[in-house]
Amino acid sequence: MGKLRQLCHWVTGDGRSIDVSDFVPQTHPLRQWADVLPWPKFVEATEKSFAGRFPKQRSGGQEPLPIRVLLALELLKAELSCSDEQICSRLRTDFAVMYACGIGHVKADRSQAHFVLPESLCQFRGQIDETLMAQLVAIQASEAMDEGLVSPEHLMVDTFPSEQGSQRVTDATTLYKAKKKSSKPPNK
Repeated sequence: MGKLRQLCHWVTGDGRSIDVSDFVPQTHPLRQWADVLPWPKFVEATEKSFAGRFPKQRSGGQEPLPIRVLLALELLKAELSCSDEQICSRLRTDFAVMYACGIGHVKADRSQAHFVLPESLCQFRGQIDETLMAQLVAIQASEAMDEGLVSPEHLMVDTFPSEQGSQRVTDATTLYKAKKKSSKPPNK
């Protein structure tokens, strides 16, 4: 509960505390997604990266949002194809998103529109650089291999630079088209 001090308007609301995991079934895709990611290593790598590039200059005031919450929101935003506004809104209403963000218990304060403001998520995203992103991908790949979820023979890294949304031909698209073509009946 200590990591959520800055969300006190949320966790100190009226009524009983709600255990988020009670509302998210074990089979829910977001729970399964959140349970396989190496969150402690992600948070540690992010904190180290930020500490070197953004030294703390705090002199009181509100505590910063937990890295775990912001990192999960940023990953979920991409995973669920949401805008900052949409994912922050879902954090307020969707127990699976709360679970994926590592939030265990909540007490609702209905006067609060958002738990995390979209501007906070945008600022966090601006601090993630290519080096940190590469480190997070390496952590995830290493954890997946350690858990036996993938083997090194099946990993392929595409290092050919291309613009986002480009239609460049890859081995995967060529293979897909070949399989699709071979499954069609011959033209007469």
